[in-house]
Amino acid sequence: MATTALREKFQNLYFGDGPEARRFRYGLVGFDLATIGLFFVAPFGGQQTWMIALDLALGILLSAEFAARLWVQRRPLRHLFSLSSAADLIVILSLLLPVFIENLAFLRIARALRLLRSYHLLRDLRQDSEWFRRNEDIIQRTVNLGVFIFIVTSVVYVTQHNINPNIATYIDALYFTITTLTTTGFGDITLTGPGGRLLAVIIMVVGVGLFLRLLQAIFRPNKVRFECPSCALLVHDLDAVHCKHCGIVLQIPNEGI
Repeated sequence: MATTALREKFQNLYFGDGPEARRFRYGLVGFDLATIGLFFVAPFGGQQTWMIALDLALGILLSAEFAARLWVQRRPLRHLFSLSSAADLIVILSLLLPVFIENLAFLRIARALRLLRSYHLLRDLRQDSEWFRRNEDIIQRTVNLGVFIFIVTSVVYVTQHNINPNIATYIDALYFTITTLTTTGFGDITLTGPGGRLLAVIIMVVGVGLFLRLLQAIFRPNKVRFECPSCALLVHDLDAVHCKHCGIVLQIPNEGI
């Protein structure tokens, strides 16, 4: 009986709509953002004992949270074999076994990115924050840009860390990625080997184009959010006069740009 009540309590925290459930989910996001901050600070702390101990403590906490989330699922096996669970398990392993799989430590960022884009969190933010509702498109596009940079940086780090002395930490890989994507190219860090040079070419040819498109989507969006009074269609072209769905005349506020 007590076990059933506890399970219902956790189900409400993970999937409920009340203020306590929202605070719990915000707390999870805050915890994951803290693990990201630790990941970026870790290179400056070296392989000190307290850093390893802190990683182990975070790994244990994430393991407990993962077990609780699996416990409250209606279909636990389906959830266990999902891509999000696989990412969580890799993150936990990267924290519990930092000596053996150091190159996977960057994957802890994937957990926070998944939570930031989860349905429940987005719903909570829409309900609780007028600022988020007003700027949701820009926030989502900024997250997309962050995901893109994160993926490219991760590929650079994993492929170069063991063979390139210039890519000693994830921050080195991030520095190279940003300078390449922005076409700054200081040249103080270069990728080694044929595979590294080919990767640099791919980043320059494909990455720069996507990077600029994502930046343009943030600062010069081609869509505007305005709820149609007739059919409730929410997204329209910037210069739309009529609703594409129902044809009603729209009166979208603009500044004459």
